Amino acid sequence: MSVTIEQWEASIADLWMRFDSFDRNDGVTAMRELTEVCPATDGRAAFELAGMYDSMGFETEAGAEYERSLELGLDEARHAQLAVQYGSTLRNLGRLEEAIAVLRAAPTHESTGSAPRIVLALALHSAGHKDEALQVAIEAQLETLPRYQRSMRNYAAALTEPA
Repeated sequence: MSVTIEQWEASIADLWMRFDSFDRNDGVTAMRELTEVCPATDGRAAFELAGMYDSMGFETEAGAEYERSLELGLDEARHAQLAVQYGSTLRNLGRLEEAIAVLRAAPTHESTGSAPRIVLALALHSAGHKDEALQVAIEAQLETLPRYQRSMRNYAAALTEPA
């Protein structure tokens, strides 16, 4: 039986809503079953499978699916989300320079907010770039401050200025 893309997307959303009820293998199995019936030819099925692998702690498998989804192409929202998720996965796998590169190139999108910059700060910290990590983390929060933006921007910039 074939499903429409709308039905498939609804099934994906439903699966994520039930995420906490799955053990790690059942969650992956359920997502794999849905990806097999995806009517789209782009990378959305691989992206969703990567996200499930990632969320269930199968980071090596997640990385391969993220790469496959990039090859197949994604819409703007998923592409932005992929940068956060894949960057985080690369960081957890110890592939820090790759993580930093992915996160620095992350597209801006309303679906991710400041998450790309926060994960970039974590990757920079893991790579030993402590001052730059703190700078990025502070700058990621500037737009949320009702006051003191100029001062915080200056403090953040001073973290990486030569002494």
